[in-house]
Formats: sequence, C-alpha cells, structure tokens
Amino acid sequence: MTLDQLMARFATGDACKAYLVEMRWAQRVSCPRCGNKRVHILSRPWTWQCKKCSPNGYRFSPLVGTIVENTNYPLRAWFQVIYLMCQSKKGISALQIHRTIGSGSYRTAWYMCHRIRAAMQSDEFQKLTGVVEVHETYLGGKAKNRHGGGIGGGKNMYEGGRGTAGKTIVIGAIARKGNVVASLIENTKEATMVGFVRSVVSEKVKLVATDEHENYKDLGLPHKSVNHSRKQYVHVNVHTSNIDSFWSLLKRGMVGTFYKVSKAYLPLYLNEFSFRYNARKDADIFDHVIAGV
Repeated sequence: MTLDQLMARFATGDACKAYLVEMRWAQRVSCPRCGNKRVHILSRPWTWQCKKCSPNGYRFSPLVGTIVENTNYPLRAWFQVIYLMCQSKKGISALQIHRTIGSGSYRTAWYMCHRIRAAMQSDEFQKLTGVVEVHETYLGGKAKNRHGGGIGGGKNMYEGGRGTAGKTIVIGAIARKGNVVASLIENTKEATMVGFVRSVVSEKVKLVATDEHENYKDLGLPHKSVNHSRKQYVHVNVHTSNIDSFWSLLKRGMVGTFYKVSKAYLPLYLNEFSFRYNARKDADIFDHVIAGV
C-alpha cells in the first residue's frame, strides 16, 4: 500500500475509527475495562456504554486505552505518521514528520513519534531458537573521546570512535533468518550479559555464537565464539554477521536520521528498529502497529 492509497482508504476520521473498531473488536465490541460484550451503543457517534463495571455506566470509544486516546490531532495524521515510520528503514525524524504532515509544532510531531514507538513493543515474545548470535555494541560518547581526539569536527555523538568512554551499552541477540531482540544495559559484567542471554534465548537453542568476550563463557547453553581481536570473523557456521548488520543499521539511523538520542529515550528507538527489522517481510506491518495501539 502506497501513501496515496493509505490516505484514500482513510479519507476521514470516521474511516480511521471504523478501522480501529475492526482491529480491536473483530467479532463484537466489548468493554475495555471488564471485557463485557453486552454493551449499548449511544447516540453520540463511536461511543458505547457498559453498565456492568460502573454504576453510572462506563462510556468508551475506540480510542480508549490506545496511544491516540485524548488526542486533539486528526486520526488521519496519526495513521500517516505510523505509515511513514513503518516504511523508513533507517527511521524518520520528528522534524521531518513535522515538515511532512504540517503539525502545529515540532513538539507535537516528537510526541506522536514516541507514542508510536511505544506501541511497537510487542507483548507476545517467544525466546529465540536455532542458531542465535549475541553481541554488544556502544552508542554515543563525546567527540574528545573519539579515536584521534575528535580531529576534523566530530560533533555528532554517533559518528563512532574506538573507545568506550561515556558511551551507552546495548546488547542484542538475533536468530538466523529470524527475529532480533535488543536491550540497553548498564555494564558488561558477567551477571548482566548472561542474564540477558538467558532471558531471550531458549534452552533448546542449537548454538549461541558470540565474539571472544570472556563473560559469554558460562552461558549454560551450547556456545562457540570467534576471536575478533585476532581478525577471526567466521569459523564454519560461527559468526556474528547478522547482529552486526543490525547494529550497522541502527547506527546509520542514529547518525543520518536522528543525529543524537538521549539514553532515557534510547529504549524506544530500540523498539522501533527491532520491530521494523522483525517485520521486514511482513506486508501487514502497518496493521500490526494499529493493532498494538
């Protein structure tokens, strides 16, 4: 579906609300509080009432409990932003969103993007199986800590550098030809790294492939590693190429699209990039975000 087709399909706010109803209540509208299916439709458009969970009757609309609840911005604009974020491989900045949809202010576009990133986090998580690659990376850091002392500018905090001083640590795991999971961590201690692996990787995994980091040695799972420090990147089927490709995609987004991201909001961006990567072959990616609102 192209953007023009999307806007034609959702030409009005009522069309957007009808789609929300379809995604939330495929069979029959039910109360979002208690799940009661015996609700009454009111004369006010797109409003129902449940008398089971409230003495005076609880009134609700398709927007209740979603990221667009209490919004003053048109639903068509929300749908357009969701589409743009789903289709942009390296992400799209709030400033570009602001320019594209003509939002009242940059702050409005920024708020919309973060709410959508929150909706991209799926509650249905299955531990990774098969051959799984695990690797950590570092984001951010000051220009003065870059390799070469920041010579030649280096104002962008994501342009790289070989040191780890002042950087944020992110760890990730990816199943070959499968999904990726990424998380912010505070340190690279053994308990932290092993704890992440055991929380996202199934005990039935065939192999966990990592680099030579010593804190991966006691995973309690089938494990092999390659030694990057000795220029060993592939040994038979042991490598971290897939997770490294994901890190490359993430960093290109940070450099070319968002310029810099604070540590407080980084988990939301990890949600976005992970969701988009995991749904890369899914033609219904837009529907999945709407279903998650």
